[in-house]
Parts: sequence; C-alpha cells; structure tokens
Amino acid sequence: MTTRLPPLLDRAILFAHRGARSASREQAIEGVSSAVRQGATGVHAQAWPTGDGVVVIDSSGVVRRFPRRRIADATHASLSDSFATLEDFFDAVEPVPLLLAGAEHAIDRIIAVARERDAVDRLWLVHDDLDVLSGWRDLAPEARLVNRTSVADLPLGPERRAAELAAATIDAVVMPEGDWSGGMVTLFHRFDVAAFADGANFERQLARLIDMGIDGVSGDHPARMAAVAATFVD
Repeated sequence: MTTRLPPLLDRAILFAHRGARSASREQAIEGVSSAVRQGATGVHAQAWPTGDGVVVIDSSGVVRRFPRRRIADATHASLSDSFATLEDFFDAVEPVPLLLAGAEHAIDRIIAVARERDAVDRLWLVHDDLDVLSGWRDLAPEARLVNRTSVADLPLGPERRAAELAAATIDAVVMPEGDWSGGMVTLFHRFDVAAFADGANFERQLARLIDMGIDGVSGDHPARMAAVAATFVD
C-alpha cells in the first residue's frame, strides 16, 4: 500500500538504534552489521571520546559501573575490543546514514574521521541546542543536522520551532514517536524540515509513522522495521 502522506525524503530511513541488541552487545560492530543485513537503512549511535582522544561508540559513556569509570577517563588501549572506534563503525555501516548523538564531546575529531572515510554526507548529527547545531554548519556543510526535542519542550509551539530550524538551515527534527501525528509531520515538511521519530519498536507504531510520511524512524528491532516498511510501496 502507499503512504497516506508523502515523506520529504524519498523514503523513511530505518535507523537501527544500538544495532541488533538481541544478538550482540549494544553498538558492537557485529550487531550493527547484523542490523544492516536485517534491513536497517541507517544506524543510530552515540559517540564518546577516550581520554587520549579516540572516538568510540557506546550507549552509556561508562566503561564499568562499580566502581564507576567513564570512557573519558580511560585510554583507548585500556578498553576491550567490544568498544568500536568511530573509524571501524563507519566501515561497518557503509554506505548507510549514521544518526550520531554525543558529537559535542568530540565534534572536530568526528568530522575529521568522516572526511577520512569520505562519509560526511552520511552523517546526521544530533543535538538539542540550536546554537550548537548552527555552529556545526560551518564545520561540516555536507553533514545533516538534527534537532532533538519533544512537544513538551516546545513552550512556543512546534510551528515556532519549525521556523527556527528552517532559518538556521537545520535539516531534521527528532521527537519521540508518540509526539508525531500526520498534522505534525506536515507542519515540519512545510518548512522543509525532515521528521524523525525515536523509540518506534512495535509494528503498529512503525506502520502509523510511515503512513503519515515520517522521514526516519529509530528503533531496536531492524528486521521488524524492514518488514513493516516493505508493506508500503511507491
């Protein structure tokens, strides 16, 4: 079936959040590779710099919890092999887009690695602060910038935010899946801002979002996302 409303992009990007978690450690290379094989057309991850400046991918930024030790306090050599470097991650997800949070911790290094891999145009960099995002535009004109927010965090309303994003040339907004409706998607599309939904893990959620013209969904079940997306055709 066709979607009720058209997406701004050609079709919704299916971002695997933290890889195929049922098969491997979160955000490990094997899990990410598995997610892409299962039909994910993008990957959603979190970046952290080590104490010696190597950017690794991890969901928490913590090497161990008891006693607590942060990635920022560790050297790369002291980490286990399960902590993938950003370089390895880019190679594993090639050629799909990477929705990357945590870039504020090491934005210069992230951009440098992306340039080394000729992959800046596959980067979707996420932050909740519009001033920070605007500052990244000059650093990487080819990268896509994404504002993370929610309806509850928009006291002046979504239309005001959509206008702010358009004025700042921010490419997309990501909000929890429950915040989206057909009218909300259409509103952001009117300002040429792509609409991404986070936390879409069930068939009914995915079908509802794709039907309303969502441009990207992030969820923990790549095969499920791919199966639902396959029911929608051009």
